Amino acid sequence: MSKVLDALWRAIGYCFMPRVIFLSMLPVLLLGTVSTALAWFFWEPAAAAMTALVVDAPLLGDAIAWLDTWTGGVLRHVIGPLLLLVAVVPVLIIAALLLVSALMAPTLIGLVGRRRFEALERRGPLAWWRALGWTLGSIGAALAALVLTLPLWLIPPLALLLPPLILGWLTYRVMAHDVLAEHADAAERAALLREHRAPLLAIGVTCGYLGAAPSLIWAFGVLALPMAPLLLPVYVWLYTLVEVFAALWFAHYMLAALDARRQAAPVLQPLRVEIEPVDGVPMPGAPALPSSASPSASSSSSSLPNPPLLP
Repeated sequence: MSKVLDALWRAIGYCFMPRVIFLSMLPVLLLGTVSTALAWFFWEPAAAAMTALVVDAPLLGDAIAWLDTWTGGVLRHVIGPLLLLVAVVPVLIIAALLLVSALMAPTLIGLVGRRRFEALERRGPLAWWRALGWTLGSIGAALAALVLTLPLWLIPPLALLLPPLILGWLTYRVMAHDVLAEHADAAERAALLREHRAPLLAIGVTCGYLGAAPSLIWAFGVLALPMAPLLLPVYVWLYTLVEVFAALWFAHYMLAALDARRQAAPVLQPLRVEIEPVDGVPMPGAPALPSSASPSASSSSSSLPNPPLLP
């Protein structure tokens, strides 16, 4: 837990660095421009279509008509924009996550690596198509979970719990993999993701709830619903800041875990074997004595009589 908190405080400090603030403007400009243009041209038709879809539904229509009598006709005008926001907010959060992962994560991870882990060896990078497949697969699983749990969102407690949990799981999957893609090899990535699954999931879920916090203003501020097209850039900026903070948090935690793992790994020393010499047995690598130079040969040659001299 102390390592998670240490990475948390470091990530908060890095968020106030001028370079990080400047880099966060790029996703805001891209996503804010696109979302504002779409909301400006399609918000009212989409809200009207959502209202008609809900009011004309066989079961929901009767329930909304009954509740509308208790709200003085306000619910009928609010339910469409409110449900549209419920559908749009997860899309905005996922889009902000994608943009931060693609445009900012390499720079942020490199910044943390240079300032804290300069001696950490980079054993990547992961192939781009593998990283893309991992990200798209995680997004597909998160979208499927959001769609399958959509009926449970009608229950008030679950509506506040399920989306942040799913989006937090997605943040954990994408950000943790991005951090290790450059610095760790395949075996280290698998081991770290398995050993630190609980802390990483806790970080992701915390970031998921932070990302859902701006949405509470949409849910409880009925007066803000008509101004949604104008307020979208502000919320896009908030979502982007949350994803930048998540990237820094994961970078500090995962790089520290990778560095600790490598330092704790045993260093294999070369094996040295000493061979004691044995009498009569030559040492390995020593030149063998020729047979003529052996003691037995010399003694036998000395015992032979000298040949007679020729006259």
